Amino acid sequence: MADHLGLRPEDRADFEAVLHLALTTPDILGALRADPTGQAATRLRLKALADADEITAAAQREYGTYLTCLALNASAKEPEEHAAPRPARAGVLPALAVLTPLVSASSAAVLLMLGHVLRLTDVQGTLPDSLITAGWTLTLVAATSTLIALTALLGTAIRGRGGSVAPARLEQARLNWQQALLERGMLPHLRRYLGEDPSLRPVPPTPPSAATPATDSKSGPPLAG
Repeated sequence: MADHLGLRPEDRADFEAVLHLALTTPDILGALRADPTGQAATRLRLKALADADEITAAAQREYGTYLTCLALNASAKEPEEHAAPRPARAGVLPALAVLTPLVSASSAAVLLMLGHVLRLTDVQGTLPDSLITAGWTLTLVAATSTLIALTALLGTAIRGRGGSVAPARLEQARLNWQQALLERGMLPHLRRYLGEDPSLRPVPPTPPSAATPATDSKSGPPLAG
């Protein structure tokens, strides 16, 4: 794997937990018990820690998926962190986006009503027409601002949901990596170490010595023929 991902310092604790689990599997534990001093287990553990990147490379696909989920969560949290120190006036913009359509619509209704009332009462001059024109202008402003506000709210919702990863999915990616690390990385490497280091091999049992025929102390010397 020419381009494998190195183990991050933050994931060192997970790596050591998988190593501890691997050292307790029956075949490896049985081999280590052959060393009464306990030094074999220490050497095997130190060698695995030293080769952490090589062992992690065996589970590169699952580790890459886990890191991708972490990166998506981190990028989704950045806008929230940057928004915290913003001045209070930043909160005015959403309020204006909501209030502008309401104010424009209510003003438009008042102006249109006054303009038509003045027309019905035969008021002379340009005032009725001006009120009606202003009313329709405010109606257009209300419609436009409503569309802009809805678009902004929709975009905020999409950005807020699109980049993050659910906690359950993130934890599943972590567990998948640990499982692959144990099965394809840790156990094969530990078993290989056991086979390469003579001091880590179990000592074969000593075969029993040949039994010596017992002599009957009560029997006398053989009789001469």
